[in-house]
Amino acid sequence: QVQLVESGGGLVQAGGSLRLSCAASGRTFGSYTMAWFRQAPGKEREFVAKISWSGGYTKYTDSVKGRFTISRDNAKKMLYLQMDSLRPEDTAVYYCAGSSRFGSESPATYDFWGQGTQVTVSS
Repeated sequence: QVQLVESGGGLVQAGGSLRLSCAASGRTFGSYTMAWFRQAPGKEREFVAKISWSGGYTKYTDSVKGRFTISRDNAKKMLYLQMDSLRPEDTAVYYCAGSSRFGSESPATYDFWGQGTQVTVSS
């Protein structure tokens, strides 16, 4: 099994940037699809971005395309989310997660999760 720990969240003004990191433990990190989800108060957890085990394929939800970039370093067992041009509506707790399946963006199909990191964007 893989354990995940997120970091890098914080308070930023609209238009600013943050880089989230997710550190993984376990020998099989490189074999999993990895993703970022977020959950705002009173809302359901939603898909943000995912990356294939090799890093060769990525997918983003429409609202973050062109602003967010997901990446991974399998040698370091790290997952990243570079967030630029942040908006107040990006405010949420951000979670990294891993799945043995690539085809779905449903949280129910992800096998392990981090504890989350808060991102707050002020207007």
